[in-house]
Amino acid sequence: MDKTPCRVIFKMTPLHPEYDDNPDFRDALQPECIAFLLDVDANFGNVMSYMHIGQHGEASVEFFQACKLINRHSATEVRDAIALREELESMGYELDERVRWNRRK
Repeated sequence: MDKTPCRVIFKMTPLHPEYDDNPDFRDALQPECIAFLLDVDANFGNVMSYMHIGQHGEASVEFFQACKLINRHSATEVRDAIALREELESMGYELDERVRWNRRK
């Protein structure tokens, strides 16, 4: 199977500020690992994202900016990023991991 080359940035989704102090939502809305696929076509002002099986979708550039880079000192975040990377590679992506997005003009 041919691999599709793609630059990717792994980040963690942000918590919504209104949920930070609400114990009912704190456990349900923990940050999740998200992959931003920089070379997959998306509408203007958006970037393609992927979280888990079947969860491809466009995300706004503002959302991309609100997410934080994976903390390489957090075993949980690194484990989540590795699992997501393996999932994407099993779907045929040849990933080139980045930490900065230099958008092409």
